[in-house]
Amino acid sequence: MKIIAVGRNYVDHAKELNNPVPEKPVIFMKPDTAVLKDNKDFYFPEFSKDVHYEVEVVIRICNEGKHVSKKFAHKYYDAVGLGIDFTARDVQADHKAKGLPWELAKSFDHSAVISELIPKSEFTDLNALSFSLNKNQETVQQGNTKDMIFGYDDLIVFISQFITLRKGDLIYTGTPVGVGPVQIGDKLEGFLEGKSMFTCHIK
Repeated sequence: MKIIAVGRNYVDHAKELNNPVPEKPVIFMKPDTAVLKDNKDFYFPEFSKDVHYEVEVVIRICNEGKHVSKKFAHKYYDAVGLGIDFTARDVQADHKAKGLPWELAKSFDHSAVISELIPKSEFTDLNALSFSLNKNQETVQQGNTKDMIFGYDDLIVFISQFITLRKGDLIYTGTPVGVGPVQIGDKLEGFLEGKSMFTCHIK
C-alpha cells in the first residue's frame, strides 16, 4: 500500500500559502509508515517546531491500473474517508528555499491520519462532499469536494500515467483553506458530511 497525496488542489489554499494555482496536479508520496489510524495519538516530532494540520478527503484504490482512461477512472476507487496530511512547515520552508525536495516535511512517521473508509455507494454525490476539521472543538477548516481543481477521476488518470495504482493504495485529494499549527494538548476531530470520522490528540 502506498499513499499518493495531492498538493494545492483547492484555489484558496494555494493562495493562502502564496503558491501559484497549478495547471497540473501536484503530487507527492508518503510511505506506509506514515499511516496513523484507529484514532491513535499523534506525537509531535522532535525535528520540527511548526507542524500543521491539513484535512483531506481520501479515496481507496480497488483495482490495479496503469494509463487509466477517463471513462473508466470511476471504477478504480471504491471507498471514501477523511484524513490529515501533517506537514512540518518549517522543514518544508527550509527545503523549498534551497530548491530541495520536501519529502521529509510530509513523509515522516504517522504524518497521515486516516479514518474508517466508507463504500462510495453510500454517498449521494461524491463530487459535493462537505468536510471539516475542528481543533479543540472550534472549526478551523471547511471544504467541499466540488471545489477541487482536479476531481477524483482526473487525479486517477494523471497519476496512473506515471505510477501504477494498486488495490489498497490511498489518494489524499488535497486540503482546503485554513491550515494551521498544532500544539501538544490539542484535540483534532474530522467530519465528513456531518459525521465524525476521526479524533486525534496531539501528545
